[in-house]
Order: sequence, then C-alpha cells, then structure tokens
Amino acid sequence: MEVRAIKKLTKNWRRKSGDDKFSLPTRDEDSRPMDSQEQEEFVRSLEREQAQHSRLWRSVFATFLFCYDAFVVYSMIQQATSPWELRYHAYFMEDIASWMVIAADLVAVSACTMAIIGLLQGSRYHRRWIWYSFSVGLVLAVFWSHYLLRLPKFRWDVIWLPFGPLGGAGITLYVDHLLSESSEEVRKLRSYMYAYKGS
Repeated sequence: MEVRAIKKLTKNWRRKSGDDKFSLPTRDEDSRPMDSQEQEEFVRSLEREQAQHSRLWRSVFATFLFCYDAFVVYSMIQQATSPWELRYHAYFMEDIASWMVIAADLVAVSACTMAIIGLLQGSRYHRRWIWYSFSVGLVLAVFWSHYLLRLPKFRWDVIWLPFGPLGGAGITLYVDHLLSESSEEVRKLRSYMYAYKGS
C-alpha cells in the first residue's frame, strides 16, 4: 500500500515539474530497480554514515560540556584558595558562605559530568544519565536563582550560574533525541526493505 502511495506521489510530482530544466532527475539511465544486494549495501552505508555523524556530534557537545566543566572546576578551586576573588562569586559574598559556593560548583561539575556520560555512553540506559543531569541542574538553577534574586541589583553577567548546567543538560537531551530519531529512521528503512522482500 505504501509503495502505491509513493508511486502516485512520484507521478504527480513528475506531472507538476514538467520540463523544468532546474528540476532533479527522477530516473536513472537504465531505470531498473535495485536488487536485494544493492539495497543491503545502500542501507549499510546509511547506517555507517549515521553512526559516524552520531559519534561526531556527541563528541562535539561532550567537548563543549567538558570545557564548561573545566571552567567550573577552576572557579571552585579559586573559591577554595582565594575566597570571593572572582567577581561572579563576590556578588554573593553577603548572602552565601564560601563553602556553599564551592558545594554549588561541585554540584554543577557533577551535573555536567552526568550529561557527558549520557552523551558518550553506548548503553540503552544512557538517557537516564542525561535526565539525572537535568534534575541536578534544575535544583542548582533554583539555588542560584534564589540568591540571584536577593541581590540589590539583578546581575545579568552571572545568569550562567543558575542556567549553565540546566541549559547544557537540556541541549544534551535535544541532541540525543535528534540523533536517536535519525537512527530510528535508518532502522525503519531496513525494516521496510525486509518487508518488501517478504511480499
């Protein structure tokens, strides 16, 4: 039934496109259908390409998160060795104890690390790590937002404190969703191929 629908759509598209010299070719030179082995090779090449793209994009976003993680570790060490020296921590000097800032930075590091693990882990439970990261980021966002709103003047330059780990986890969830969707499309193509062989 789907094959008929695709043929009908193709016929309608050809009729509408007419003799437009800028349209894409719709037929090969020999106009023959692909045999089973050609279909298999085509699907395998799509699977390899999708796996390469998935590894690439997961690595790119994991690298961004790692850089943010390294910055927060630096920030935590600075707060431990020279309290309130960094401007974005000094804003909260009157309201928060130094150990709380260090603990919040440690929580941010753990949230980003969980997101990195979720992106790079190959198991079927990898998305749980990303959701854990999102949950921890949400708690951290509430913590920093509470103290950010208590400041006499709202500071936009420290908005990354509450929303950095949360945003990182959110983007990670989105990237993982897109890559999983792409992988599912390739799996569907393979199942259509086998269904076509069976009929």
